[in-house]
Amino acid sequence: MRLLTVFTLLLFLYAVPGAASDAPCPALEGDFIPGGLVWGRVEPGSQLRFIQIDVPVLSDGSFVLGLGRDAATQVDLVIDERQTCTFELATREYRISRVEGVPQRTVTPPEAQLARIRKERQLVRTAKARRIENEGYLKAVLSGLSWPATGRISGVYGSQRFYNGTPGNPHYGVDVARPTGTPVHAPGPGVVTLAESDLFYSGGTIILDHGYGLSSSFLHMSQIDVRVGDVLETGDVMGAIGATGRATGPHLDWRMSWFNQRVDPQLLVPPMP
Repeated sequence: MRLLTVFTLLLFLYAVPGAASDAPCPALEGDFIPGGLVWGRVEPGSQLRFIQIDVPVLSDGSFVLGLGRDAATQVDLVIDERQTCTFELATREYRISRVEGVPQRTVTPPEAQLARIRKERQLVRTAKARRIENEGYLKAVLSGLSWPATGRISGVYGSQRFYNGTPGNPHYGVDVARPTGTPVHAPGPGVVTLAESDLFYSGGTIILDHGYGLSSSFLHMSQIDVRVGDVLETGDVMGAIGATGRATGPHLDWRMSWFNQRVDPQLLVPPMP
């Protein structure tokens, strides 16, 4: 179902010698590369710590971990503060691209816009800080998402872009190029925690929380048809593709986060039809 599934075979998991517990480390599944999600099961009620994050554990002991773009080649999962399990990741290369013609005010924002930008970043942080706890949402995501829109993939996760010659932050999503007005659908179930029509960088923006720290963001939309608090199912229409914010043409920028780790949504969907 997922792209790059060959990497799901690269797990090398072991308990650190001298750990206080002799219990075996949990078996993990998923994509063991930067940007991937991995998941497993421990005893219900266990306490997990991963890259300074307290990992939620579902009632049946299930849990999910997100691997950021620049994740180390070895990462540790600490269980109940007495057992450390280490697993290895494959390396990943990223594209470098250059984009010209972006309005200079969005490359180097004028001083007058900085207060607005700070306010909007806080809106996004607040939305992502909400903790939706619906086990059904998360398990539906791990069984596979659907594309929120179909079309030409014009940008991929992890790539580094230069805007008008100025290096920008790495790209943390997948871009789907379609005409303005093309419907955008929920790729999986969740609760809307942000619905803004005009953010400085991302324009029309929706955040859909899938539960337990995992969320999707949809950027540059021309139309927002949902409100904060709406409960969505897979396939529900959320709005329409646009070219709002920092965009040179109409497209959907779809991103996913697990807490503060940016993960690659393209790993959770089938190939683009």
